Amino acid sequence: MTKIFANDLDARFGTRAIHSGQRPDPLAGAIMTPVYLTSTYVQSALGENKGYEYARGKNPTREALERNVAALEGATHGFAFSSGMGCLDSLMKLFRAGDHIVCAENVYGGTFRLFDRILQQFGLRFTFVDTRDPQRVADARTDRTVAVLVETPSNPLMRLADIAAVADIAHRAGALLIVDNTFATPFFQRPLEHGADIVYHSTTKYLNGHSDMIGGIAVLREDALAERIQFIQNASGAVPGPFDAWLALRGTKTLHLRMARHDANGRRVAAWLTEHAGERCVYYPGLPSHPQYALAQRQMSGFGGMVSVDLGSRARAAHVLGRVRVFALAESLGGVESLISHPASMTHASVPAERRAGLGMSEGLIRLSCGVEDIEDLLEDLEYAWEGL
Repeated sequence: MTKIFANDLDARFGTRAIHSGQRPDPLAGAIMTPVYLTSTYVQSALGENKGYEYARGKNPTREALERNVAALEGATHGFAFSSGMGCLDSLMKLFRAGDHIVCAENVYGGTFRLFDRILQQFGLRFTFVDTRDPQRVADARTDRTVAVLVETPSNPLMRLADIAAVADIAHRAGALLIVDNTFATPFFQRPLEHGADIVYHSTTKYLNGHSDMIGGIAVLREDALAERIQFIQNASGAVPGPFDAWLALRGTKTLHLRMARHDANGRRVAAWLTEHAGERCVYYPGLPSHPQYALAQRQMSGFGGMVSVDLGSRARAAHVLGRVRVFALAESLGGVESLISHPASMTHASVPAERRAGLGMSEGLIRLSCGVEDIEDLLEDLEYAWEGL
């Protein structure tokens, strides 16, 4: 089991980002965690080893990443996976046929697809609700409810869930609260501190931050639950390769620096979009016009670089998407480079059109992942893209 070192929670965030979970390599004193490219480990004698037997179960590079992210989230256990969806699929293996999960209705399209088109076939039951209202979560519970899952902020409508309120509702039903913290990252939000039981990320996004690997990670505090997840991680085998783990670990070392810039750029872009599209069309929790701005201030220390704007029609969205030069039209988010996407045909294409419409996710919605470029260049790019609208 990957457990963080006792003193890793004592330092401040930036110091933890750089050092937690890592020690100089015992062979040569290398300050960077080596990439342990091995599938197996030599045992000194029958039944005697150095804590490693086979790399699906344990890998020192992967363990360093798991300890590091756990420390950043204020957790004591971490488990890395081969993708964010591999992570979520593995977490769902905590449950069994007949169990019921309350899920936020506005989640990443891949999350909805996994639940709706795969896991329901194996007997899990899901109810999708607007988790902006804790009472709707409470009303959706049944005597078979085992978990509540939320994204906050959500993808792509930037809706928030009151983590503490939803945690209380889940726990009163004997259920777990699982939080996707990908958009906010532990730099701006630590759900475990508000009562969440499991926090997970697509490490592909902000934790790695350089758009060069795919991965996922789950962190938690409870020992018995961690033992179950460790068993699933090893038994199901959705683990990352050591080089992907090393890339993500390299990324977390600059998380505090990058997130400050993502946040600064996100605020400026959101303000520009509000001026040009109207405050009712812009979705960003750092805007005073956001209906949950007070909650964002209470449970987040910053608002990040994700902004969505509804331009009213697919044609208007296509106009902007076709004219950007600094923002790149691509799926994914959270890299140092700015990306722009069309959720209805990209990240949420697997969500039925009528469901997207019911959520308010129109064909005119575009999502921006504001990178760390000079803000003047991003704003000039938007100015050019807006010409002719």
